[in-house]
Amino acid sequence: MRIYTYFALALATIIITSCGQSEYKFKLNTSKKTTLGQKAAIKFEQLKGKEIDSVHLFVNNKRVNKNETSLAINTSNFGVGKHTVTALAFYPQKSKKISNSIEVFAKDAPTLYGFKIINTFPHDDKAYTQGLEYKDGFLYETTGRRGESSLRKVDLKTGEVLQKIALDKKYFGEGMSIVNNKIYWLTWQARKGFVYDLENFKQINEFNYNRSNEGWGLTHGNNELIKSDGSNKIWFLDIKNQKEKRAIQAYTNKVSLKSLNELEWINGKIYANYWQKPLIAIINPDNGVVEGIINLTELVKEMEKTQKLVDQDDVLNGIAYDNENNRLFVTGKHWSKLFEIELVKK
Repeated sequence: MRIYTYFALALATIIITSCGQSEYKFKLNTSKKTTLGQKAAIKFEQLKGKEIDSVHLFVNNKRVNKNETSLAINTSNFGVGKHTVTALAFYPQKSKKISNSIEVFAKDAPTLYGFKIINTFPHDDKAYTQGLEYKDGFLYETTGRRGESSLRKVDLKTGEVLQKIALDKKYFGEGMSIVNNKIYWLTWQARKGFVYDLENFKQINEFNYNRSNEGWGLTHGNNELIKSDGSNKIWFLDIKNQKEKRAIQAYTNKVSLKSLNELEWINGKIYANYWQKPLIAIINPDNGVVEGIINLTELVKEMEKTQKLVDQDDVLNGIAYDNENNRLFVTGKHWSKLFEIELVKK
């Protein structure tokens, strides 16, 4: 049996009767779950009423049919994740919209990685680390919590804070990224970000994000800002105006990854911290497939040999990458150390 066999075993069904028009009844069937690259089935049926004029079928608001009411779509066109399927039926002086969904999982399990420690550097244990980035020999870091949020330039080798500004106390600072000598800094729930000059840390602009509810992590790649919002979604923003253009969803072959936090762009992939878990996901930016999982549980244990992590929020958070020298740095909230690590495939 092919995975997209029409409407046999794994079909979700929604039956809607149009308001005030009980003589019309419709049903929208979809393949409930499938894997990326496989076909998924969509079928619209009229159960009751006179002949309708037409029906338009959409996946994520993109029309996928011409005149047909039954079709198989290629899931590679939409990526992994849960996708909304909508049918818009037209009949005399009326129209009715009904919806269902298709959930697409990755085909293969993610590659698992461990690590080895290459170097250890001092880190400010008062820093509630939200964003971390390496540029021209220095670390740039943003910290969070209202009344404590700051933007910093840090000496990598000593951990000394060389330059620092505070965020307005009404905001909770989150992730940051540097593009074209500008620092883009998110806030958590204010749906607002700020832009600063890299050299003098003076604010030069601000922007709003309207499609995602919150700001968590931020990085950049391929001429786009890339933003997490605490869900399984990763958003792509236009660098020029910071408008959210599109989003992907992070999925393995089994589950959706939620609570994605600090981000880093490394060799064409998105590296994403889990919130409150010692794991980093390696995500394909084209389709949301989680291609790798880095387990840093032992790094937390190494940290706890010299520092007791007393707060439940004192978790792994902070990824930076030195592209020229292929160095990967990680740290955590209130950690007194920053680690340079090398990934080891398991």
